[in-house]
Amino acid sequence: MKNKQPIVIENKNLYRTLTRVALPIALQSLITSSLNLVDNLMVGSLGEVELAAVGLSTQIYFVYWGVIFGFTSGSSAFTAQFWGKQDPHNIRRVTGFAITVCFGFGMLFFIPSVFFPEYILRIFTDIPAVIELGKDYVRIGAVCFLTLSITVPFTTALRTTQQTSVPLKISIIVFSTNTFLNYVFIFGNFGAPELGVKGAAVATAISRAIELILVIYVIFGRRNVIAGKITEFFDWHRALVTRILSTAVPVMINETMWSMGMAAYNAAYGRMGITEFAAIQASITLDSLFIMAIFSLADALLILVGQQIGMGKTDYAFALAKRLLRIGVIVGVAAGGLLILTSQFIIRIFNFTPEGQYYTLLIICIYGIMMPLKIFNGLNVVGIFRCGGDTKFAMYLEIGSVWLIGVPLVFFGALYLALPVYLVVLIEQMEEIVKGIFCRQRFRSKKWLNDLIRGL
Repeated sequence: MKNKQPIVIENKNLYRTLTRVALPIALQSLITSSLNLVDNLMVGSLGEVELAAVGLSTQIYFVYWGVIFGFTSGSSAFTAQFWGKQDPHNIRRVTGFAITVCFGFGMLFFIPSVFFPEYILRIFTDIPAVIELGKDYVRIGAVCFLTLSITVPFTTALRTTQQTSVPLKISIIVFSTNTFLNYVFIFGNFGAPELGVKGAAVATAISRAIELILVIYVIFGRRNVIAGKITEFFDWHRALVTRILSTAVPVMINETMWSMGMAAYNAAYGRMGITEFAAIQASITLDSLFIMAIFSLADALLILVGQQIGMGKTDYAFALAKRLLRIGVIVGVAAGGLLILTSQFIIRIFNFTPEGQYYTLLIICIYGIMMPLKIFNGLNVVGIFRCGGDTKFAMYLEIGSVWLIGVPLVFFGALYLALPVYLVVLIEQMEEIVKGIFCRQRFRSKKWLNDLIRGL
């Protein structure tokens, strides 16, 4: 029996493809993270209480984002593989089904946020001043649950059909609009009322509404390849729905439980004190600037490797995934170092006490050191396992590492041992270490390589 010829991946073609697919996603993610940074910088200039109020108020949106991102991420494996087969009709079916599911969940979040915002905030903190400031933010921003339920599935479809520059351009407009409106409504410029924390919510709600209008115009007004008759988006059949649900539901549960785990972390940090939570909020915002941009490689990995699986080239798909993993870890090392080097300059922008600045600096150093491992885990869970439909394993791994390791350690360290906040963040990282061991084993087993659209 002849040995298999080694798979050759041309670096020039790979880097050209990554530039075309991953770079726009990275820039869009960077813009989205920058939007949060601008929000936090403007609100943070009002004081630590205001920043803590916005940070805790956004936890409900973070959980919702986990729900819809999880479902659309799971369904995107199908759109990527259908794109590999050049099947736009089934891409519309998958997208329409994702919109329907996400809108249903959007209503479940919208109603309590409008009518009972203070009860939602009490889940995350027991500080009266933070609850009082945050309840209007939650109520005003509730409209975002409905707009995102439509824009996220459509944006995902644009990405998996390699039209990544389109969402990038829309994000630039949304970022610019949100920044300007923040300046207007938070501080009361150009004759507008000075709304403070409420102003940040008003700016976000208006910006997300504009985003929805732009996405619909780009797809239907300009007759994008995704566009079709409305009936096509709801022309589902049982076999397709069953297969999407079997793949996407575990991802949705995965992301929902992960988001709730992150919210649980913040519930623990939110009970340590305003200074401690403000330090956490600032650190996460800065860390996200790097993490979200690098995680665009996971989206590109899902798209590119998923297309190869859909074309039946599993050996090439494995080799390509391995190469992209190496690139991701190298970028993670560089980004982690850059985060640490620039942190002390950025921290000074926040209106923090010396103690708050000290906490923030130490937390960012921990995030920077752990970034390569976090990127490795993210590429596996979000990119590799999902593109091949290995979503149940990813779900068990993510939920287990967060809820059996991370959350108990954080609550034990924060509320029982009363450790300094930076030491609690340090022991939280045990979650990533355990996850990394299992990710490496699963990747090498090749059990994640599955053709999801065979027979459809």
